[in-house]
Amino acid sequence: MSPEIEGEAFEEQSFRGEDLADLRTTNCTFHACDFTNARLNASEHSGSDFANSTFENAYLFGATFEDCRLLGVDFTAATLTGVTITRGDLSLALLRNHDLSGLDLRGIKAQEADFSGSDLSDADLRGADLTRARLFNVTLRGADLREATLDGVALSEALVAGATLDLAGAAQLARSLGAELE
Repeated sequence: MSPEIEGEAFEEQSFRGEDLADLRTTNCTFHACDFTNARLNASEHSGSDFANSTFENAYLFGATFEDCRLLGVDFTAATLTGVTITRGDLSLALLRNHDLSGLDLRGIKAQEADFSGSDLSDADLRGADLTRARLFNVTLRGADLREATLDGVALSEALVAGATLDLAGAAQLARSLGAELE
C-alpha cells in the first residue's frame, strides 16, 4: 500500500497486522474494514470514512483524524496514546477502558459512543456532542465539558469531581442525580 491514498474506497477489506505507519489518507472510504493488530502510528487521515471498521489491538500512537467519520468503530484494546481527533464523528464507537486523558476532543460528535471505564481526565470536550454517550465509571477529573451536549447522559455514573461544567452541564448533572430543577 502506498504511503498516500486519496479518494479510494475499500469495502470489508482486511488490513490485519499490516504496517501502515505514516500512511496518509484523504477523502477515502474504509467501510467495515478490519485493522486488527495493524500499525497506524503517526498516520494522518483527513475527510476519510472508517464507519463500522475494527481497530482491535491496533497501534495508533500519534495518529491524526481530521474531519473523519469513525461511526461505530471498535477501538477495543487499541493503543490511542497521542491520538488527535478533530471535528470527527465517533458516534456509536467503542472506546471502553482507554486512557484518553488530556486529549483535545473539542467539537467531536460522539452520540451513543461507549466510553465505559475510560479515563478522560483533563480532556478538552468543549462543544462535544455526547448525546446518550455511555460514561459508566468514566473519570472526568479536570475535563472541560463547557458547551458540551449532554442530553441523555447519566453523569451520575461518571466520576465528575473537578470537571468544568457550564450551567447546562451542571443542570444535567443535577438531574442525573435525581434533583428536580425549577
